[in-house]
Amino acid sequence: MSGRILVVDDILANRRLLQAKLEARYFEVILASNGPDALVAAAEHAPDVILLDVMMPGMDGYEVCQRLKANPQTAHIPVVMVTALSQQESRLQGLRAGADDFITKPFDDFGLLTRISALLRYHSVAKELRQREASGGPAIFDADIDADAMDRPSRVVVVDESVHRARRLSDYLRRAGHVTASLQDAGDQTEGRGIDVLVLALDQQGFDPLRLCAQFKMGERTRAVAILLICNEINQDKALKALELGASDIIMEPVDREELLARVLTQTRRTRYIEILRRRVDRGIELSVIDPLTGLYNRRHMMSQLSQLMGRSVVDAAPVSIAAFDIDHFKSVNDTHGHEVGDDVLCQFADRLRENVRPMDIVCRQGGEEFLVIMPGIPGDLACMAAERIRCAVAATPFGIGEGKPTLDVTVSAGVATNEGQLTGDPQILLRQADDALYAAKKSGRNRVMSLAA
Repeated sequence: MSGRILVVDDILANRRLLQAKLEARYFEVILASNGPDALVAAAEHAPDVILLDVMMPGMDGYEVCQRLKANPQTAHIPVVMVTALSQQESRLQGLRAGADDFITKPFDDFGLLTRISALLRYHSVAKELRQREASGGPAIFDADIDADAMDRPSRVVVVDESVHRARRLSDYLRRAGHVTASLQDAGDQTEGRGIDVLVLALDQQGFDPLRLCAQFKMGERTRAVAILLICNEINQDKALKALELGASDIIMEPVDREELLARVLTQTRRTRYIEILRRRVDRGIELSVIDPLTGLYNRRHMMSQLSQLMGRSVVDAAPVSIAAFDIDHFKSVNDTHGHEVGDDVLCQFADRLRENVRPMDIVCRQGGEEFLVIMPGIPGDLACMAAERIRCAVAATPFGIGEGKPTLDVTVSAGVATNEGQLTGDPQILLRQADDALYAAKKSGRNRVMSLAA
């Protein structure tokens, strides 16, 4: 995966060395020699990853990172802190400044490129999700994310045939406050429920770790779990293959305790951030097609589905019927009992609609007390029978409006229209016919179903 990399270092030789390594791998490289230039370049060029040296005169890497993360325009760009310092505090300070990863000088090509590749994949997914959400509403910024949800202890499964190493890694994590389990005793957690990170040693003999990696990434419940690989120089090729299969990061042997804790933390935060983005996108999609009061489809989705079914009906002459419903005397319900009771009646009516249609029927609220059921593949006579069944279900049992209050007798009128290929693909024609039939039912005394010829 290629991308645009911003390299920030005050030493020219370091910048040129990184530029040569990255351009040899077909990355586009942008160079900056100090903090202020880095801030300008990040805003202007929108790089996919920033390699940021810590020790720079004037504005050091920590301050640059803080400013990048405070700016909504650059807050989502992954930052890798590059430092010659290996102490725990320098790494923690970088994470507190908002860095997404760190790498210690001198670094080898394998470590550098795996870090960049992992961050490029993460950035690509996060960017797509943010764009999808922004298309339906305001964009997400880090300040909008629940910090408590992001920083609660990680839930980690350690997979390692070496009992000694597995125990040591688990001890490291538990002492830091994380929750750990082995794959063997994790129970239903192996299905991905509640797991943030899978720590997977690549030198397994009893099973193929690459197969386990692939299985996790193919499973619906496990594909979001971050996979942290324990790797040595011998199995670097295997590590690259695992990264291609979807693994998130690597840690080289011998495993350093502080690096393990830092990498588990960053992977957990990435996993949870992506999950938050996914939930918000799903919620945005849901809100765009769902009526918030009744939970039925809204008019926007109704028109989209009806247009598709009408077009299909014109091509293959398959029937499509609709039944338009209107609650009789609904205004008097609001006037007499208030809008809260009126809303409750609408919700109860929606429930009775759902209970009396086929799974493939599309139940919608057009607005107010008007509802529509789209019935694919149903001719007019059967559609009238279905609408009559719904009418009877509404009239048969009074609607409750609260404890200690009298029940309400509610009735509904319905108009049915059908197309069996004789109309154009314009859904408005069918909707007008259903409205005309509904008007005729109202005019004839209400609480009845009527149909007009298509």
